[in-house]
Amino acid sequence: MRRPLGVLAGLVSLAALGTPTTPANAATAAAAGSEAAGRCRVTVATPRVNDTAQIVASAARQGCLTDALLRVRLKRAVPGTDPVVKSGSTRSGSVALTFPCAPGVYYAVATDHRGRGATSRAVRLTCAPAPTPTASPKPTPTATPTATSTATATPAPQPTATGPAGTVGTAEENEVLRLVNAERAKGGCQPLKHDAQLRAAAYGHSADMAAKGYFNHTSKDGRSFMDRIRAAGFTGGTAFAENIARGQATPAAVMNSWMNSSGHRANIMNCRYTVIGVGAARNGQGPVHWTQDFAAR
Repeated sequence: MRRPLGVLAGLVSLAALGTPTTPANAATAAAAGSEAAGRCRVTVATPRVNDTAQIVASAARQGCLTDALLRVRLKRAVPGTDPVVKSGSTRSGSVALTFPCAPGVYYAVATDHRGRGATSRAVRLTCAPAPTPTASPKPTPTATPTATSTATATPAPQPTATGPAGTVGTAEENEVLRLVNAERAKGGCQPLKHDAQLRAAAYGHSADMAAKGYFNHTSKDGRSFMDRIRAAGFTGGTAFAENIARGQATPAAVMNSWMNSSGHRANIMNCRYTVIGVGAARNGQGPVHWTQDFAAR
């Protein structure tokens, strides 16, 4: 019997690995023409306070074949009719807005002009800046119940721009990129470039999952992978996707897992994508958490 290669997980589309011990899927947010019409939906994140004491509300249209005006409204829960404190709109697929924080209960409502909508859960905000998931996560036990490690997530290096050799990320992360591009070459796709902002988003999510002991495309604070990509400063783009994995000890092992999962393989072999961010982190002796964020520019 072959040993399990680790764990993969996703948000939007589900694809199972060849063995029952390793369920898998991959998150995608593609532009027109990439998904079936029935998968088009509006998502909205729970309002949060960023590190500059501003409320952040965001929404996105995912899996939609056509563009449509998307509006997000930040509301404050008060006796009587809840007022809209700020609203914003876009046709690019996702929108985020900020508002100077005042203590209270807030929620967000998103709608598109085709009649789809979503409402976040209400949350009480005290206006204290929220912790940034990419900055030295606090030590917490890993997913293994018996783990007692108190070390912070590693690797610690988190470059936000190209280094002296013109590279982004750690040697381990760049080996994943090399293996990705080797597979893409077999399928006739152009190589992906390692983008500093996508790498920051990917590393931040891996470090957050490793430190807080969870495994999901949705962060503990309710953010989607698109929220994290935008928060890292990545602008523009016409299609996006994310792969995550946990437990594979080496770049070769995690690539083997991803390439043996139809959903993850589809993201890696999508010739439309032009840039990628790869992030790997672990908490003490806990499992390595891996994230790939893809974008088309």
